[in-house]
Amino acid sequence: MSKSLFEKVWDAHTVKQLSNGQTQLLIGTHLIHEVTSPQAFGMLRDLGLTVKYPERTFATVDHIVPTRNQQEPFEDKLAQEMIQALRKNAAEFGVKFFDLRSGGQGIVHVVGPEQGITQPGMTIACGDSHTATHGAFGAIAFGIGTTQIRDVLASQTMAMTKLKVRRINVDGELPAGVYAKDVSLHIIKLLGAKGGIGYAYEYGGEVFDNFSMEERMTVCNMAIEGGARCGYVNPDQTTFDYLEGRPYCPKGADWDKAVDYWKSFASDADCQYDDVVNIRAEDIAPSVTWGISPDHGVFVDENIPSPADAKDDEERASIEEALEYMKLEAGSPIAGTPVDVCFIGSCTNGRLSDFREAAKYLKGHKVADGVQAIAVPGSEIVDHLCRQEGIHEIFEQAGFEWRGAGCSMCLAMNPDKLVGDQLCASSSNRNFKGRQGSPIGRTVLMSPVMVAAAAVTGTISDARKVFEVEQVAVA
Repeated sequence: MSKSLFEKVWDAHTVKQLSNGQTQLLIGTHLIHEVTSPQAFGMLRDLGLTVKYPERTFATVDHIVPTRNQQEPFEDKLAQEMIQALRKNAAEFGVKFFDLRSGGQGIVHVVGPEQGITQPGMTIACGDSHTATHGAFGAIAFGIGTTQIRDVLASQTMAMTKLKVRRINVDGELPAGVYAKDVSLHIIKLLGAKGGIGYAYEYGGEVFDNFSMEERMTVCNMAIEGGARCGYVNPDQTTFDYLEGRPYCPKGADWDKAVDYWKSFASDADCQYDDVVNIRAEDIAPSVTWGISPDHGVFVDENIPSPADAKDDEERASIEEALEYMKLEAGSPIAGTPVDVCFIGSCTNGRLSDFREAAKYLKGHKVADGVQAIAVPGSEIVDHLCRQEGIHEIFEQAGFEWRGAGCSMCLAMNPDKLVGDQLCASSSNRNFKGRQGSPIGRTVLMSPVMVAAAAVTGTISDARKVFEVEQVAVA
């Protein structure tokens, strides 16, 4: 019988069916970081248990790491305690740890792919909601909670309810100046922040076929923001080319065997989906959020919604709440809204290609007076590669601060925080109330190039006009 990738991976990792209807699922790879793992390791000690398969668990430090000064001890005593706890746990239980200044440290969802730890046909779990990122490689990747982290450490399995699968096709050719982040925001706007509940999203069509791995990662990263438990793209030659030669990937004859195996997980052409959504690439424009949920999105040349346009009372209340919090006027253009802070980074858009693209347009421009602009590479490797290419110099000459690798201002569990009601143009993934460290701070999500445009103009701006992107063909 024909099957989707999700079904194939699920079936291949099913240990047994549980009496409550859930599946006991083998987790092929477990990724951990300093925030959600300490309690789980504590539970193991309390129960007298060890890590079942330590070679399948990989650790890094990312959320609490300061990006401006990474010398230890950190000023934040709790942050210092957390990194020390992870070092102790990794050493005691035999877990590979990508520590600060190891050359491989970074955001967990950047480190996994660049090390070749993330591979097609896998089940991957991590105590972080944006674990969906790894689905870009044809894996099924879930964010999990602390008790589930304990379960995976102790047994390499966890209990889950099987998901439905929604295929999202994006066909045609994206207009110049439209990026993977715009595709993601557009899908979330169309289907809603809760539209994917109970689903895995399979992304496909001509646009995803032509996307690089880093572009695929951006969209899969934000599947969770549309309510889906995971998002994935079928593995293809683009996937294999990206993985070949990476440290944790097979080598020599084992590589050829691995590729044949990985190919077998791709969805069958005639498989059945629980739902199919078709989107034309030509209908997508540079997108930004205006509210307090990732589905509060508009194209940059559109106006902010009005409560009067809401389809029901729930949507009306949502718009009213968002407008009040964001201090924006209904019906007014989103373009021209002043920004205070501009941030390029995060597990969504903190990879080499993100900085390359932004640098291409930033060159020769200056950050507007009164705007704080920071660039934070997603890993030490990204930082190294950007320095090799002189990308960091372009950012610094433009007036950006170039900082050390970490989660930074995506969620502000570190010193990088908004102050008061500052408005931040951000390449990250969430615009929730208080997400960036201030209880009244405001976040507007957009692509890295759009953040660059906001930085040099001091307002939310159409990057196509600021940088004359229309004249540049998008690869």
